[in-house]
Amino acid sequence: MIKKENPKWRFLVPGIGLLFLILPGCKGEKAPSPAIPQPEKGADAVRFTIQSSAFAANSPIPQKYTEDGKDVSPELSWTGSPPAVQEYALIMDDPDAPTPQPWVHWIIYKIPAAVTSLPEAMPADHRLTAPVQALQGLNSWNTVGYRGPAPPRGHGVHHYHFKLYALDAELDLSAGLDKLSLLKAMEGHILAQTEWIGTYQR
Repeated sequence: MIKKENPKWRFLVPGIGLLFLILPGCKGEKAPSPAIPQPEKGADAVRFTIQSSAFAANSPIPQKYTEDGKDVSPELSWTGSPPAVQEYALIMDDPDAPTPQPWVHWIIYKIPAAVTSLPEAMPADHRLTAPVQALQGLNSWNTVGYRGPAPPRGHGVHHYHFKLYALDAELDLSAGLDKLSLLKAMEGHILAQTEWIGTYQR
């Protein structure tokens, strides 16, 4: 009996099936994002986390903390810092902004290792001595200190990332750095990173 040729494979290039076996899922997808570095695992290790008493994770940020309200910074606190931490830095930005890069709302750094929280309504000064000692950098408005959510009206839900970095050294930095300058200064010094996300829309 003569077997009929399967029309599905009539124009199959020899060896292409092997190619698909060697390169599964090769469809031009973006490379996966690198994992957030975490403290070393151990019997007494605690996961590095940040949170806010002002709003739940991935939930709406109250108007009080936005440009539509008092525009003051929310309370933030963290636990589980790596034992070798020497200081902290925090960047708040909005990747949903209609701009080439995430819109920066707040940069605060050189937060001492002994500090585990930032109270509500941090002052908008370059150099802070109270309620905690720290330096602040430039946001995307080119001003210093916290500026709350202010998305374009009708642009949908925006996500605001409060990213906290635990650093292995006390970096020699001046006040007024922008986001890129701070990130460059922190290269090779990040022990762990964590974030708290809130949303807002108009």
